[in-house]
Amino acid sequence: MPDNAQLLLLDRDQAAALLQPDEVLAAVRESFRLHASGDGRIFPLVREALPAGVFGIKSGGVMTQDLLGMKAAGFWPGNRQYGADGHQATIMLFDPASGRPQCLIDGNAVTTARTAAAGALGLLALARPDSERLCVFGTGVQGAAHVDYALRVLPGLRRVRYLTSDGRRDPQFEARFAQRCDIAPGAGADAAVAASDIVITATTGRGALFSAQAVRAGTHLNCVGSDTRGKRELPEGMLALAHTWVDDLAQALSIGELQWAPQTPVQELGALLAADVPARHGIAADAITLFDMTGLALQDLSVARMLQRRALATGTGTHIAWPW
Repeated sequence: MPDNAQLLLLDRDQAAALLQPDEVLAAVRESFRLHASGDGRIFPLVREALPAGVFGIKSGGVMTQDLLGMKAAGFWPGNRQYGADGHQATIMLFDPASGRPQCLIDGNAVTTARTAAAGALGLLALARPDSERLCVFGTGVQGAAHVDYALRVLPGLRRVRYLTSDGRRDPQFEARFAQRCDIAPGAGADAAVAASDIVITATTGRGALFSAQAVRAGTHLNCVGSDTRGKRELPEGMLALAHTWVDDLAQALSIGELQWAPQTPVQELGALLAADVPARHGIAADAITLFDMTGLALQDLSVARMLQRRALATGTGTHIAWPW
């Protein structure tokens, strides 16, 4: 057996520095294609409550591309009292021929970027191309990332209204986007939704954020926060009013918004992206569209592989001996 094997380590700052939005978008789009074609596999999800938080494992692989790996991630709210992120994620890539680990990556920035990129791809496929007004629930890491990517892929967006859990202004959030759009707090949940072309929900999923009646014809919704059994962001009856897409049907039924309305007719977004058709192809202009996002292991792995390649090309990261 070889005795010179090494394990590549990428810490938080190294991983974040290597993440380029265009490359992340390309990697996430590829992950959707692999999922739709069946070339990529996602393995059964682990998602369990612990005394201090929630722990999960998403894993999968693409054997034809020598890609195999997992992300161990979850949410530990107690971290916030120390000024640390409650969300924690670690990604590991393996050699599928031997099972040996190849790369260990801090997964927080990867999770944020790949989720926002998936949301952006949903916007490109399902939102009206003339959309100008966006409403976002949540101004945390995910909310900010989704607004960033939305502004990148839909240059026609002119106005952003945001809502926080406590109703207060978020000056830091406003400052981040002040040079790119008209940004201000929303004047109440229903009013902000009714005045928007796009609605993004990126909260902790404690309950319905607005009323279904507030959603106007032609609106698109990206729903991010429901990623565990018992979480929800949408009001009862919302899915019945919308044309709904998911990233993975089984996951959406288990941990997404679909857990609350399992009989809802849905399609997987990967099939739509693989068809490479114009935005809202075959969808009536006044139809409400919705993307229920639970996150694919293939998204994490495709982005992680991109980071591994960039790290090796640029000499980034730490190599440690990992002998057999």
